[in-house]
Amino acid sequence: MDHEVRRVRITAALLLAGACSAAHPLATPVLAAHRVLFIGNSLTAVNDLPATLSAIATAAGDTLRVAAVVGPGLALIDHYNGATQALAAIGEGGWDYVVLQQGPTSTGGVCEDSLVLWTDLFDARIRAVGATTALFMVWPDRSRFAYFDNVRTAYQHAARAVHGVFLPAGEAWRSAWAVAPTLPLYGPDDFHPSPAGTFLAALEIYERLTGRDVRTLEPVAFANGAPLVLPADTVRLLQAAAHDANQRFPAGVAAVPFDRMVPVGAVSATGSGTTGC
Repeated sequence: MDHEVRRVRITAALLLAGACSAAHPLATPVLAAHRVLFIGNSLTAVNDLPATLSAIATAAGDTLRVAAVVGPGLALIDHYNGATQALAAIGEGGWDYVVLQQGPTSTGGVCEDSLVLWTDLFDARIRAVGATTALFMVWPDRSRFAYFDNVRTAYQHAARAVHGVFLPAGEAWRSAWAVAPTLPLYGPDDFHPSPAGTFLAALEIYERLTGRDVRTLEPVAFANGAPLVLPADTVRLLQAAAHDANQRFPAGVAAVPFDRMVPVGAVSATGSGTTGC
C-alpha cells in the first residue's frame, strides 16, 4: 500500500473516530486482567513503555498488569544467558503474554536468523508457564531509516516461527508519519523514542493484546506511566496510526511486505543489542 493511500485511509479514520466519539459514549471495556512481562533493552525502558501501556489501560477502564526486565544494549541472548533475571521472571508464571524486544535487527542475515533462534529458546520457557510469546517490532535509528522493512520482516519471521504475536509498533510510527511527517517520534538521539513515540508504541500494543480498538478511547496521552500533554487531534492521529498498523499487519501471519529497500544480508552484522543485532 503506497504512502498516499495510507495517508488518505488514516485521515478518514480520524474523521470517523471523531464522529463516533461525538455520537456515542466510550464502549464498555472488557474487564479482564491481562498480565504482561516485557523483556528488552532501553527501547522499552526509555519513557517506561510498560507503565505507559498500563496507564492507557487504566484510563480505558481496563486492567493490565505489567512487569519488565530490561538492560541497556541487551540482545535477547544476553537475557537468556544470565545478564538479567529474565528466565526467573518468566518462571514465576501467571503471565498472559511475554513481550520480547531487542535492537532493530535491521541487517538481515545472521542477525535475523539469531533473532528467530533466540525467540525459539525463550518460547519454550514462555509456553511452559502457559503464556504466549509476542515480538515487539521497534525501529531503526534515523541514519538507517531505509532499513525499516528489514526490521519488520525480522520480527515477523521470529513471531511466525513460534506461532507468536507480532506487535508492529515500528509500523505504527510509519503510519503516523504518512499523515504528519514532522511528528517527533524519535528522541534527541534519533534512536530512542520520544514520549509521543513511546505512547504510540503502547497504543499499538494495547490494541493488539486486548483486542480493543484504540480509536474508541478518549483523546488523552501518557508517557512514563503519567499524563502526557498532547493536542487532542494529535492523540486521535496516533490512535488511528496504531489501528492502521494492526490492520495492515496481522498478529500471527506475515503480511505482504513493502518493497524491500535493502536486500537481506547486504550488510554484515556486528555485535549485539542496540548497536548491532
